[in-house]
Amino acid sequence: MILLDSSSKVIEAFDHLSYLPLSTVQGLLKAVQVREGCVFQVGILDLNFRRSPFNKTPAPDSFSPQPLLKVSMSMKDSLILVLRKAMFSRWYFAVQEARSPYSITVTPCDIPIEWRLSAKTLLAKPVSTIHLESKKSKTEQYWRTSEAVVDLFIYSGNSAETFTGHFSSKTLYTIMLLSTERNTQVTMYLTTRDRPRGLIPELPLDPRVDTVGVGMTSVTISWEPSPSVLQQRQQQDFHYCLLVNRWHNYKSLCAAETAMKKKEVEKPSSMGSWWWHGSSEISTNLHPGQHTALKSSGDKSSAVTGVCTGTENIYTFSDLLPETQYYFDVFVVNRLNQTSSTYTGTIAHTLPEPQPEVVQLIDGEIIRVDLEGRRPQQQYSFRPKSWQRSALFTFQTCTRGQVRVKITSKGRTLASQVVDGLGRILLEGKPKYVLQLEPASKSGASLKIQASTAYHKPAFPLLPESLNVKSFSKLRTCNSVTLAWLGTQERSKYCVYRKRIAETQLQLVKKKRDDDRCSGPESRRKAEKVLCKYFQELNPLRAVTTATVAGLEPGMSYLFDVYLIGQWGFPIKYRSKVVRTRKAC
Repeated sequence: MILLDSSSKVIEAFDHLSYLPLSTVQGLLKAVQVREGCVFQVGILDLNFRRSPFNKTPAPDSFSPQPLLKVSMSMKDSLILVLRKAMFSRWYFAVQEARSPYSITVTPCDIPIEWRLSAKTLLAKPVSTIHLESKKSKTEQYWRTSEAVVDLFIYSGNSAETFTGHFSSKTLYTIMLLSTERNTQVTMYLTTRDRPRGLIPELPLDPRVDTVGVGMTSVTISWEPSPSVLQQRQQQDFHYCLLVNRWHNYKSLCAAETAMKKKEVEKPSSMGSWWWHGSSEISTNLHPGQHTALKSSGDKSSAVTGVCTGTENIYTFSDLLPETQYYFDVFVVNRLNQTSSTYTGTIAHTLPEPQPEVVQLIDGEIIRVDLEGRRPQQQYSFRPKSWQRSALFTFQTCTRGQVRVKITSKGRTLASQVVDGLGRILLEGKPKYVLQLEPASKSGASLKIQASTAYHKPAFPLLPESLNVKSFSKLRTCNSVTLAWLGTQERSKYCVYRKRIAETQLQLVKKKRDDDRCSGPESRRKAEKVLCKYFQELNPLRAVTTATVAGLEPGMSYLFDVYLIGQWGFPIKYRSKVVRTRKAC
């Protein structure tokens, strides 16, 4: 087969190809390809010119009713070309057998194009009555006396269109393509059948994609089987490939690929560059159920996900976002020649998350919240009763995990913060605040919350520079231990608790002694309480207080906890200290 593509400057040169030596013809095609920037990408070329010796001129009366160019295309071949903006691309072909059927399919990529198929019939003999210029050769005279060009098919749009007809002898066919918007890619198929059966995958009578089920994070779709898939035997030449995205449906694989690249096609590229084509390195090893996520460079959260499902005509997409609209496309792909057909896509909207119960917070009350997983487990609301509508939210994480806090009013976000340890947010001017909590890790989190209108009263007491508790080895006896810790310039209450630890549990207690930072005196038994004392020191360098715990047993291990209790709000727990009494004194 031979297809010729040329610009307007070199169209005249192709009128005489059949009367040139084969080497000259090949050189001319090569020169046109390099100089004019034309695209030649044909699987099999069969040059079969009827030509006279180089030094002879063929006689017009000896011209047999055969075409100038013989065309024979392999059924596995397709032509992929690039259209330059506002530049015509012309392709010529002819056949030797008259009345033989043929079919032409042109598939645009991502934008509408214009293309037309025209036929130019040659007269059997030159018309002698027409006045001919003496400077023109007989060959050129014969060409100029041809009949007018007849348009067989004209189309403008971005859908794949197929034209079928029958060849006529002594006819040169021309395919002319034009892109008016920008550079684009076009796929063209030519077959000597009345329809491109076997070359392009067939669609069923109802090519629509149906939505079978919709969940909060999943959507199940199904579609009628393709006749090409049903008719294939052991060799899996046809298979289904699916696409899901959040923007729109695509009419072709090329359109989806171009949209993801977000740039114009600058040079011819094989459709196999995408993951599901037969010539692709990835698709040759791609098995049903294998996923590939393709993300655009602009937004990291946006992704186009594709999967090839083999010959199955039902599939469930999972890991979708709740309450989000998705577009689903199905393509039946021929792995051998990289052709594909597109089903009519569908749209589905995932279900929203169930709204959690909203708990009303009481002014000044401290509550503890346990969160599990990544999703919000609970929402809280707070209505300030004071006239200034001020609210102070105080948080203390009980575990080592972080917690994302978001406060809204009438759907508008007022504050957002990640809390690890202690945190506070002061807001004012709103009649109602909605608090939403979310753990930062899958392991979950636990924290204490207080909402108060007494914003001038801090929920936390003034904290010292360190929350460590120390013991003095020289002051350690068989039945007593002396502890020391830092205080503050603020008069506060300090309470000491003790707990005897068995030798079998000693290592476990040391490992988990500070896992819960929210536990306060209310969680301890009365028998564990040792003493409570008030302490205040204006000089930070001397703000050290001590306590001696007596009544202990010799050679035993004890867990000591010190709590800092302010005038109101949260008690602060110092880091636990494990001390062993002496065995002998």
